[in-house]
Order: sequence, then C-alpha cells, then structure tokens
Amino acid sequence: MKFLRASDTALLAQADSLEQAVELNRAWQNIVGIRELVPGASTVLVHFNPARVTAEALMAQLESTDVSTSCDGQARHITIPVTYDGEDLASVADLLGLSEESLIQRHLAAEWTVAFSGFAPGFGYAKSSDPIFQVPRRSSPRTRVPAGAVGLAGPFTGIYPRESPGGWQLIGHTRDLLWDIHREPPALMAPGTVVRFERETRDGVVVSGAPSATHDDAAGEPTPAAVSSSSPDGNALTVISPGLQMLIQDTGRAGHAALGVSTSGAADRTAMRQANQAVGNHAQVPVIECIGAVELEYHGAPSVAVVTGAMGQMQLTATNGAHHKVSGGLPFAVDSGDRLSLGYPQRGLRYVLAVRGGIQAESALGSLATDTLAGLGPSPLKAGDHIAVGDPEAAPYAVEPLGVQRDLPAPGDTVDLAITLGPREDWFTPAALEALVGQDWEVTTRSDRVGLRLLGEVALERRVTGELPSEGAVTGAIQVPPDGQPVLFLPDHPLTGGYPIVGAVTRQDLDLAAQLPPGVRIRFTAPDPAGRQHGSNGTEHLPLNGTEPGDPR
Repeated sequence: MKFLRASDTALLAQADSLEQAVELNRAWQNIVGIRELVPGASTVLVHFNPARVTAEALMAQLESTDVSTSCDGQARHITIPVTYDGEDLASVADLLGLSEESLIQRHLAAEWTVAFSGFAPGFGYAKSSDPIFQVPRRSSPRTRVPAGAVGLAGPFTGIYPRESPGGWQLIGHTRDLLWDIHREPPALMAPGTVVRFERETRDGVVVSGAPSATHDDAAGEPTPAAVSSSSPDGNALTVISPGLQMLIQDTGRAGHAALGVSTSGAADRTAMRQANQAVGNHAQVPVIECIGAVELEYHGAPSVAVVTGAMGQMQLTATNGAHHKVSGGLPFAVDSGDRLSLGYPQRGLRYVLAVRGGIQAESALGSLATDTLAGLGPSPLKAGDHIAVGDPEAAPYAVEPLGVQRDLPAPGDTVDLAITLGPREDWFTPAALEALVGQDWEVTTRSDRVGLRLLGEVALERRVTGELPSEGAVTGAIQVPPDGQPVLFLPDHPLTGGYPIVGAVTRQDLDLAAQLPPGVRIRFTAPDPAGRQHGSNGTEHLPLNGTEPGDPR
C-alpha cells in the first residue's frame, strides 16, 4: 500500500487489489479526522479534516489499523431480471471469443458482488470470480446511455440508474429501479450486495436464471424533491425569470459516498456563508444560486434579503413603482410584491441570494442541495415556481451589513489558482507537467456545475497509456481526458472516474474557481513536487500542508 496526494485535504491510498481496497474501506470507517471514504477499484480516497489531523499523522494511523478486525456482516442477496439486447453484445462476445449465447450464460451463471459505488447514485461496481469478464471500455463514450442499461467494463458489471453519458459496453437492460431515495437502502446495488441475474424476454417473461427477485420493486422513476407550482401559505419567492440556471443549494449531503452520492452543495461557499451572515441566518441555511439575468418577486411578511457572489446591476422595484439600487453584500428590506432584478453578471458567474428565515423545500438524503449530475434534490427552478421562505422572526442573529466586495474576474481576465500535484502526475510527460503550470487555460462555454472545461494551446500528453481503474475524485480535481484538455471538477462531479487526475485546486481557491465565467484564463501555480518520503514499511509518504478548518468537500 502507498499513499498519493489527492489534494491538500485528501489522500489516495493505493491498495494491492480490489479485495484489499474493500478491507481498508471497512477498517477505516471510524478513524478520527476522516470526513469520508470513497473506495475505488484498487484505491480508497480519504477525505480528512486538516484542523483535526495532519496528513502525516493520518497516514501513520491508517497504516497501523488492523484490517482483520473489520467485519462485513450478513451479505444482502438480490436477483435482477435482464433482457440481453444491448448494442455491444455482439462485439463484446467476439472480443471475448464467445458466442452471444455463451456470453449471456456466463453472465447469468456468475455470482456478482458489489465492491463499491460511484459515477452516479446507485451505480454499483459488481465483480465476479469468472476471469472471462475483463472488458475494455468503449474508445468513444456514448453521450446518452438509457436508464437501466446493463454494461461491462474491466472486471465489473454495472447498471446505469438514470440516463447519462457512459463508456461501458452495453449487453442488455433491466426494468428494475436502481435508485429510490424512499427505499432502504436507496441503492439496489449497494456495496456488499451479492447479485445474480435472471434472463427476461422482451415481453417480460423470465426464461432462465435464479428464483424470483428478493428486492423491492418500484414502479417508475422516483419523484425529485420540488418547489410548489401553486402559491404556498406564508412567505415565498416567485420565480419570474430563472436566467440560465437557478438552483436551491446548501452545504450538501456529505456521508453518502457508499451509495455513490457526492456531497454537491453550494459552488461558492464563501458567498453562501456571507449571505446568511448578512441576513442573520445560520451559515448552513439554504440559499438560491443563480447564473444569468434573473427576476424574482417576494410575497409575505416584511423581511430582509441580500445578494452576494457575482457582481452586476441589481435593482429592487417596489409595488408603487419606485426603483431602489441593490449593492452586493448589503442586506435590504423586502415587502410583499417587491421584485428583485439581477442583471447578467459583470464580474464572477454565480449570484447567491439569501432571505432572512431561509429557503425551504423538500430535502433528499438530509439536504436541499440540487445535484445536477445525480438528479438529487429540488429540480432546477423555472418561471412560475414558488419557493417557501421561513419566518424572519425565527432567524437566530441580527442583520449584519457586511458590505463585502470580492475581487472576482470578468471574461478576459487571468486568475491564479493554487494546486497540488497528484495523485496521477506520473501518468504525464515532463513536458505536460510544464505545460500545466506554464501556460494559460481558458474556461470554455462547455462548463457547468460538473466542471470547468478548459482549453490550452498545448494539450497535456500522457506518458502512461491504457485505462485507469475507477477511483475517487475530489472537488477541484483536474482530470485529463484522452484529448489532453483538462476538466476542473466542481461540486456536481462524478464520485469516481477512470481518467487520470494530474492535480487538484487547493481548498482556499475552490470558491474562486466556481466563480470563473467563460473567457477567463487560468494560470495554475504548484509547489515543487519533490520531497517524497518513504516509511520504513515501504509505504510512500507525500507531505501535505493544511491546518485550517475546511468544509466537507
């Protein structure tokens, strides 16, 4: 086992095998200072709190943990019906030297154990002892894979819980619901689950395989948490124009990595914290995060609101037609019928709106955060939606006029982002590492809450070719796809991925990264990567810095 730097608040433990990674993940669950563990095909990503433990002390404790005492308990067994009609069935059979029918029978005969989750909520990586299953991903991923598609990649089989892009080889589909937050556990293929497949024809008749399913069936897709389309009782905001994107966000849903659920949450947590402080809410109270020119109308008892984050023309129009200028970071009074208009940001990208009493909506796994990749939390807001707002009298603190003005960039500006190299910088040539920090990277229009798609004059050339087994990724990770143009992961990034990560933006610069509009140029700055230290037991140590409290990213 060796430890690699994943960020200034995360380590990547490289195990000798999938089985060892599973054992380490079980054994490390209750170690002080660890925020969350994300197991991968042969790794465990360890998120830690640098205010409670240093990286060096944590590595020593992880090394000394007795994994033999970990116990999995009684395994859960399920059976899933599959119609074997996948687009890649013939090519995979040919690749493995089998007939299509022989491939199907091997898939049915195998007992599959879910080792870990990732990519999307409910996506379980299940492995069998049958050595025939070693299948490369597609060279060109599909942009749309339907929900229920059954695929193969490497030694794993998996099922797509919802429509999404994907590069797995598709051999069939199932009608079963893979993810339902109203079920326990929400993920049908949760880690540790033993899965057998039974064959189903196109008309729904089971013709072979194991006995009937032992899991709970659920009809249709789960209904996502949503705001009301009819005016609620009490205080509320009505969306007149949602701009390019309007979402409800809070600190996210940490602690569900085992189900394939990432933390998500507010992209700019500094702006969220400042907004709540200005109106007297707790720092973690939900807010509205929006991009573009937006307009909302307030209804209810007199209250106080504030806008932080991006900077642009902002105006409050009263019911009598009077216009009042709104300044970023300064709380302002709102009465029933007042309309707030935010122009397209001139600096930064995301506005954050807080109202005294807090935004209220239906939660999903204990959070109101909208995860755009996973489809969790309230749906993106649209014109006509009504968002409930709490009682301003219930807010715990006094209104605090902060008047915070942050130096956010505009298109054409260049910003510096500090990064740590790793965990897979050794997959790239020395010239690529020089290009990473030696040239500017432009934020493209293909960016979103999943990540910033960057464009540089010199693409990053890989030294190691081939596929990387799926492993955990942090917010701020700089992942490099085959074209050599990086993606800087933001809060809604996949929990795991198979492209190498060359570095990660440090925690102190994550909020700035979330405020970069298309056209901004990034210059990455990194410390000297030298200074690797080796423990007496052969475990490789990479020194990490970080002593300040951090948020659960």
